[in-house]
Amino acid sequence: MSKEDIKVLIIEDDPELIMVLSMYLKKYGIDTACAEDPYIGLSMLTQDKFDLIILDLTLPGMDGLEVIDKIRENSNIPIIISSARNDLTDKVIGLEKGADDYMPKPYDPRELVSRIKTILRRTKGGKSIEQKGSFYVDKQGHAIRFKGKTLELTAAEFDILEMLIEHRNSALSREQLLYESEHIDDSSSIKNIDVIVSRIRNKLAKIDSSKSYVKPVRGVGYMLVDEV
Repeated sequence: MSKEDIKVLIIEDDPELIMVLSMYLKKYGIDTACAEDPYIGLSMLTQDKFDLIILDLTLPGMDGLEVIDKIRENSNIPIIISSARNDLTDKVIGLEKGADDYMPKPYDPRELVSRIKTILRRTKGGKSIEQKGSFYVDKQGHAIRFKGKTLELTAAEFDILEMLIEHRNSALSREQLLYESEHIDDSSSIKNIDVIVSRIRNKLAKIDSSKSYVKPVRGVGYMLVDEV
């Protein structure tokens, strides 16, 4: 990743720290955009493309842990928590909610640069993670994130859901799902696909029950209905 590729959003209500971090990161080719208000920061995230977020926890109007929830509803962008709240509970909750790292203040900006580049190498280096509508598919890691949460999938469930996501809004036959899966024996019953799809639908519904994402197509098989 070249220096010019890195753009960071800082959501922090300390203007002096914002200035220090922005000037320091600039020396390493990391461009920054800043928001002292969390609502403004969330709005900026929808209007521009960023590679990473540096997030304070103590913010006006909305706690930083709640901000993580809001971000993860729509984005898998890496988040580094930067907080004076040096509380183990905050750290654990922040990481459980989907933050990638936690840095208690005060810290050396050089360490921040190192952590930013380490996280971006991990998340972008292999380019194995791709956004497909509401889903993030990591083919290399055999993992799928939905609405900011990683689905607990068996190998066969991953195969089926990955195919449905790849061909979203198009019907796939049970036979295609069976024979193109790497982890289902070709001699398995077609009915086995129905069982696997049912488990997938239940796991998706636990995260978002507002609609059914995987729909049966009469006489054919199944279709995943999602944004393009």
